[in-house]
Formats: sequence, structure tokens, C-alpha cells
Amino acid sequence: MTSFDSPPQLDQAGVWRMLLALAVVFVMLATTGWTAVRAHRSPSPLEASLSAWEHGRIGGHRLPDPGAGPVPLARFFASLTDRRRTELVHRYPLAVGNMNGAPPELRYRANRVALGRARAVERELVHDKRLSPAGQHEAARRLHRFTDLMARDRQILAFDPNGSGRVAEVFGDLSAAERVSVVVPGVDTDVLTFQRTQRRYAAPVGMARALYGAERAADPSTRTAVIAWADYTAPSGLGMDAATAMRAEEGAARLDSLVGALPGRSPVALYCHSYGSVVCGVAARGLPSRVTDIAVAGSPGMRAERVAHLDTPARVWAMRDADDWIQDVPYLEVGGLGHGADPVSAAFGARVLSARDARGHAGYFEPGTDSLRNFAQIGVGAYRAVSCAREDGVCQQGLTDATTGGHA
Repeated sequence: MTSFDSPPQLDQAGVWRMLLALAVVFVMLATTGWTAVRAHRSPSPLEASLSAWEHGRIGGHRLPDPGAGPVPLARFFASLTDRRRTELVHRYPLAVGNMNGAPPELRYRANRVALGRARAVERELVHDKRLSPAGQHEAARRLHRFTDLMARDRQILAFDPNGSGRVAEVFGDLSAAERVSVVVPGVDTDVLTFQRTQRRYAAPVGMARALYGAERAADPSTRTAVIAWADYTAPSGLGMDAATAMRAEEGAARLDSLVGALPGRSPVALYCHSYGSVVCGVAARGLPSRVTDIAVAGSPGMRAERVAHLDTPARVWAMRDADDWIQDVPYLEVGGLGHGADPVSAAFGARVLSARDARGHAGYFEPGTDSLRNFAQIGVGAYRAVSCAREDGVCQQGLTDATTGGHA
């Protein structure tokens, strides 16, 4: 169970005390010169793979700059024979597996190789007597997770074993999809919490699988793909990182890069849960126009006071279950702390959806809920089929159902 799964034991006054304490720490950091000194460290496996790529050659020619952008990189990979592409997969698996611009199918192959190598490292650590029992147990958990992710039917779009780990997985055919959905999770998301056996729909894999199934049920004729996107370093617990936008800013840059490199021109919808809605709010103004919808659930705020301040042409949807404890967190932003206005408030201006039966903060993707049904209707462009939070149907005003590949 993660920190955001259950309500913290704080009343309204307790929340204010927590924010004031954080503000004191924030001021100390800003005014006393108390800073962390970054020690010299070895490059991460992904950094090492990218560095090797930058110095590599194939067929006597230098490899392109990995930061050149998705269009030139896509052109480079398209120019290669399958033998050359396979060679790059095995020489630079982490670089290729995380390279925006590489074909999705090639990234899946590369990440399977990278996962195999990461699994071998963890297998050694499990039996390393220099580690504490807790360290060996952690290695065993990562070994089990990497083995799961290597299953033949899994399509791993991004993978980084460094630290707590980052990962993204695709459900459906991303290259042929007529509509694409991206699930952006919140606090305490990493490679170990990417999927769960218990409370499965509170983890990114369960969320994305449920959404993919609901979209197929809502409109079997529309080809959809859903990405479980845990490819940013999420805050750990309800500390300073969760109260500020620091992690969201880094995550927003990564989200912008992902969406900008998706194949084809199909419309994209973002589903942003909890702190993930902060990421989406920060990312909004930099997203390409193919992002037609941003839906937030259980949001602590989007770093904006109203929809217009997000500076996006996308439709913005919001929902919150009546039992979600997030409603007790003050919706404000002071000195960088807090995330702004309540997205379900009338003043914010989002299209507010029903979340009936969502079961608290972590239950928005549970099958049988209004929240999941609404997400699915947005995902297939059936906007007139969504159910609003209020009976006046105001969330549907000005909308028509989308035709595949276009805006409503």
C-alpha cells in the first residue's frame, strides 16, 4: 500500500501545520545556504549506454545524436536493415529502449534485452553476502519484478533500472492505434509498485489494463492503445517532494518528450491520477496539439488557478470521489508549496465528471465505476456518453462525439 492509497492521519488543522512546517524548512533552505553537495558518482546504466551510443559507429558511420529529436531518429532507424537494428539492440539496449524516435517494436526488443541484463545483476545481489538481509530481500523483489516484465506478451516502452527504477508499458498496438491513452500515476510509483497482486487497480499496470479493456468494450471498432507511464521519478511519500512541483517539472519534460515521439497522428488523451495531475498541469502548455483531452482524478491541484492558465487547447476533465481524502488538503500555492486551485471547483472551469463508486483515492480505475466508464468514453471519443457530476449535464456543453483521428 502506498502513501496515497489511504488517508494520512491529519485533520484540516494538521494539514495546515504540516504545510507551515514545510514552509519553514523551505525558507531555511532558501536563506541559509543549506544545500546538498553532489558527490562524485559513477554513471547510471542508462547514462553509460547513451555515452557508448554517442561514441559508437555502425557500418562505418557515426550514430546520430540521441537527443536529435524523434523525427531524425525515426528516419535513421528506418534506413537500417533488420540485422543492423538488431545489432544496435544488443549493443545499446538501454539507449535504444528509451530512445524517443525508435520504433515501438524495436524498443520492446531492446528493453527485453536490458531487463535480462538487469535481472542477472539482481540475481547476483540476492546471494551477495556483503549485503544485509534487507538488501538481499530488495534484490529478490527486483529480480521477481524484472522477470515479470520480461514475459513475452509484454510491451515495455521504457525501462531504467537505476535507483527506484522507471518503466512504461503499452497495451494494444501503439503503431496502428487510432486513439492513444496515457495513464500518469502519482506518489510512490516506481518499478516495484508498477503492478500489484493486491489492490491491482491502484497501480499503473492495473489502471492501464482496466482502461484498455473498458475502451474496447465501449467501442470495439476503434483501435486503441493505452500506455502505463511510470517513466518519471515520482515523489516518495507525503514530504517536500509531494508538496512542490520539483518532481512534476522533471516528469512534465519527460511526458512532453514521450507524447511528441508517439508514432502516427492519432489523438492522445492523458489520465492523470493524484500527483500525476500536477505533472500533467505543468506539462500542459508544452504538449503537442494531438493531445485532445487531459482528465484528472483525485487531484491535489494542477499548478494553475483555472483551466485557461494551463494554456492548452485540450479539453480538461476532472473528477473526485466523495470519499477521497484529497479533498481535505488545502487547495493553494504559497512560495512554491501546494498545487493551486481545486480542479473540480466551478471557478477552475474543468468539465467535472461523475466518479460514483470510485472507492476513495485509489479506486478510480476499478471496473464497474462511473470514473472508469467516463475515462473509456473519453478515450474512444464518445464525449456525449460521459456522465457528469451534476445532473444539469454541464460537462457535455458544446461537445459532439469525435470522429476517429480528429477533434470534437
